[in-house]
Amino acid sequence: MNRDDIAGSAEKNVIPEAALTGSLRDYRLPAGSDLIGRVDGFYEWQDLRRQHNVWPYARSTASAPKTHCTAKTDAGAEISGVNFASQDYLSLSSHPAIKEAAIAAIRDYGVHSAGSAALLGNTKHSLALEDTISDFVNGRSVVLYPSGWSAGFAAVQGLVRPNDHVVMDVLAHSCLQEGARAATQNIHFHGHLNVEGLARRLQRIRANDAENGILVVTESLFSMHSDTPDIAALRNVCDQYDAKLLVDCAHDFGCIGDDGLGHLGLQNMLDKVDVIIGSFSKTFASNGGFIAVKTRAMAEYLKYFSATQTFSNALSPVQAATVRTAFEIVKSQEGKLRRRRLMENILYMRSEMTKVGLEALGDPSAIVPVRVGAEGLARIAARELASMGAIANLVEYPAVPQGGARFRVQVMSDHTKEDVDQLVHHMLKSMRSADLEFRSYRENDHAAAPAPSASKWTVTSNAA
Repeated sequence: MNRDDIAGSAEKNVIPEAALTGSLRDYRLPAGSDLIGRVDGFYEWQDLRRQHNVWPYARSTASAPKTHCTAKTDAGAEISGVNFASQDYLSLSSHPAIKEAAIAAIRDYGVHSAGSAALLGNTKHSLALEDTISDFVNGRSVVLYPSGWSAGFAAVQGLVRPNDHVVMDVLAHSCLQEGARAATQNIHFHGHLNVEGLARRLQRIRANDAENGILVVTESLFSMHSDTPDIAALRNVCDQYDAKLLVDCAHDFGCIGDDGLGHLGLQNMLDKVDVIIGSFSKTFASNGGFIAVKTRAMAEYLKYFSATQTFSNALSPVQAATVRTAFEIVKSQEGKLRRRRLMENILYMRSEMTKVGLEALGDPSAIVPVRVGAEGLARIAARELASMGAIANLVEYPAVPQGGARFRVQVMSDHTKEDVDQLVHHMLKSMRSADLEFRSYRENDHAAAPAPSASKWTVTSNAA
């Protein structure tokens, strides 16, 4: 779909208000006895957005997810251009050594592990990968999982029991929250990055329960905000109240820091965290994840008491061989150079965005959240950005606060300054165009409303 097609469609078809308002949260708890039919309301809302080109999700790549690619919307419209939507931070997914490792594994093993890790699903590649990761994280015992989500879920569900407590950052990832819900009803949240809030929670728990375990859960880099906790401060608070500390390192492990150890390395906390979770899909060119713990006993326990390891097929030999090769690159001089090039791209992008008045949130990382504001405005901006030949993901409520919709720009080491310049130019232009269109909808709605209170375009729900 080219810009003229989309622009022409937009001119002919005024976007209904329902397509610019509402959120997934509205359909989370459908009511009624008909388990199947009661989801129709969600589909009607989704399809209304799809018909007006403001449903930017479930897109697929029609070519390799490199710095430039061709993608398709879930309605089949084609988008081609610079790609800042794929998670391939060190640009390893199409690296020649990665491809060769995958091909060699297929020749040797075929494509399937053909069993869970407990029942003959391990391969020489998965065992070698465990050793490779263990060496990278200073000798910890490692357990592999078929996805990063399943590793995060398992780390909480496998360790925590019904009488124990989980205390987590309010922005902790879905996999961590779902793991907690599967394990216990004693779930406590503290404010984002709020160490004092954590201490208050732990003090209250220990005042009433000195016998059961407490697992404190955080992330080394929060992807929607691109910010990081003071891990040493969290460790100190945990020690005061006899709590264990879990850190999910999905988005910085391998791609941040001179040694690739992410914020655990930068803060010198690698050996001081009780449980480390990692994901392969962001930096290591494959699906999969791992948990790294300090004792063999804990690792063996997780293998048989964390459901997503025990009852899932093991990583395929192709995935394990691919990830192991990625680790070798990450640990090499090439990996160091790729991390430096990635950070240069990140800093350049944030600088250029600031120059033109775009607001890049958080701290420098491979994820650059760019604030848009109102959900309706953001949906129009996403449509415009795609039409200009730039691909970036839109994130909206409830994944981020209401009225805080943003583009989640994902940078790769192989991006060039020209790629960044192109994205910044198109993003600024798309936001300006969207703002004009969005203003017209708000003005028309206000004019038609009998009183301001009757308008759905309110400051609290839609203002940028």
